[in-house]
Amino acid sequence: MSPIPQVELNNGTKIPLIGAGAAPSPFAAEGCDPAKKWILTAIQAGYRHIDTAQVYGTEKVVGEAIRESGIPREEFFITTKLPFTCQDRVAESFDLSLKNLGLDYVDLYLMHQPMTIPYQQGKSDTWKAFPLGPDGSMVTLDSPTFNESYAEIEKIYASGKAKAIGVSNFSIKTLEELLQTATVVPAVNQVERHPYLAQNDLIAYHKKKGIATEAYSPGGNKNAIREDPVINEIAAKHGVSPTQVILAWNIVGDIIILPKSQNEQRQKDNITLPALDEEDLKRIDGLDRGERLCNPLDKNGKIWGWTKERMGW
Repeated sequence: MSPIPQVELNNGTKIPLIGAGAAPSPFAAEGCDPAKKWILTAIQAGYRHIDTAQVYGTEKVVGEAIRESGIPREEFFITTKLPFTCQDRVAESFDLSLKNLGLDYVDLYLMHQPMTIPYQQGKSDTWKAFPLGPDGSMVTLDSPTFNESYAEIEKIYASGKAKAIGVSNFSIKTLEELLQTATVVPAVNQVERHPYLAQNDLIAYHKKKGIATEAYSPGGNKNAIREDPVINEIAAKHGVSPTQVILAWNIVGDIIILPKSQNEQRQKDNITLPALDEEDLKRIDGLDRGERLCNPLDKNGKIWGWTKERMGW
């Protein structure tokens, strides 16, 4: 089995180019405990990079899977994330994540979203207990700002308990705002990215600033992209699955990808990718239509309580 290639982040930390997304299926509390089984099969398939988050509820089973695998901790690259309900309690939330994982440190700690959602004691650490306003959109707070919360994340980095830090779901606009005060340039910005949402301007900005692009849902959401005729023609040409074609396109330019699968064979397929030629890449590039499949705007034109303009989308 060939090891998954690594890329170097802006602080010298090395990260595997392909990681296993550890969000539960279904995306609910009942999907968390069963996740350990397929996280273990991913490890057995060769994955050493695992991406979880406190809000996923899978930190505990990720830690258990690491220990049960018998593979030394130092061979893994583990990412978790600060919930947007805990922007005002960064240190406390991080300590809880370490406790959940049963680890002394994480390799990458991300701010999961730029907005702040009110913390509700006894509720914010459970599924979907987010406050909604009269219009049905999520309630957000003006304080703390993501600049202030990121400053607290920088303290965690300084402690050595997070080997690298970064953000998720940030745009050029919000990154520009963050970099006005940040003393540590984010090592990573994890964003939705696939052929229908190529995010080329954002990726170019990342390269200019030394920020790695990490793609969640790199295969799209459900079957929309996998059923695209262009993708299927290229898959037939190479004798691989549509998903393998999509993932191969994603990693061009050292973009880190986080495919998730509960299926043992698909986990293996997702790290066995074809070499696409220039014609293939151009055809896939042509599918970009700026369409968000994972985080569409709600009926009020908001995502997690923020407008498209405030998000910088």
